[in-house]
Amino acid sequence: MYVDESGDSGLQGSPTQYFVLCGLVVHELRWQSTLDRMVAFRREMKDRFGLRLRDELHAAHFISRPGELVRIPRNDRLTIVRHFADCLGSMADLNLLAVIVDKTTASAASGGADAPDVFGRAWSALLQRFENTLAHRNFSGPANPDDRGMLFPDHTDDLKLTSLLRRMRRYNPIPNDGRFGGGFRDLPVGHIIEDPHLKDSATSYFIQAADLAAYLVYQSLAPNAYMKRKTGHTYYRRLEPICCKVASRSDPMGFVRLRA
Repeated sequence: MYVDESGDSGLQGSPTQYFVLCGLVVHELRWQSTLDRMVAFRREMKDRFGLRLRDELHAAHFISRPGELVRIPRNDRLTIVRHFADCLGSMADLNLLAVIVDKTTASAASGGADAPDVFGRAWSALLQRFENTLAHRNFSGPANPDDRGMLFPDHTDDLKLTSLLRRMRRYNPIPNDGRFGGGFRDLPVGHIIEDPHLKDSATSYFIQAADLAAYLVYQSLAPNAYMKRKTGHTYYRRLEPICCKVASRSDPMGFVRLRA
């Protein structure tokens, strides 16, 4: 699972209302063919719009703060984003997990030990869905009875994430639903191996794809003026074919929605 985020997990002075995590899951038997399709897409964008294969497609910057990529007109950059979403949505062996934390219910002035841990809640939810879907073999693509998963996030709070995953392997309390009464069950994570392997988005098309997904999900919630005017806030729907809808039965896209 390749993971990137949109928005930030802070409460004090945060400019964002939401924190979004998106994970793109691909089976190792489909990794090379998926990469080949991404490379083919980038070659097409190079031929049509001048986006070089080595250029980083970091969605938020690509649209609003493109740096040297300003050489590509903004409308064309938005077209590239749309085509990338369509490309990902057409890959039957890709799976998208998304977690959204709405921070509006948390006090912006909250701090100290009682402050909600937005980062921890979002990552715990994402890792738990990854674990559950692996355990029940519900991802599309190849499936084996003993499949295991690995985590490749963009650089984030690396030490905190590593500590969280290690802790979930030893102690992972899950609230009981109505079938089991109140309280918790301890269900340690067992299908995610190794510590997270942090990646630099500039060198990974998979992380750039996860970044695009996170950006489009965020824009569906709180679009900037340009994306709203150009209907870019609807582009997340192009990812629906790869959404892992078993992750959340209460959401039509399968997105996990939390409140801080």
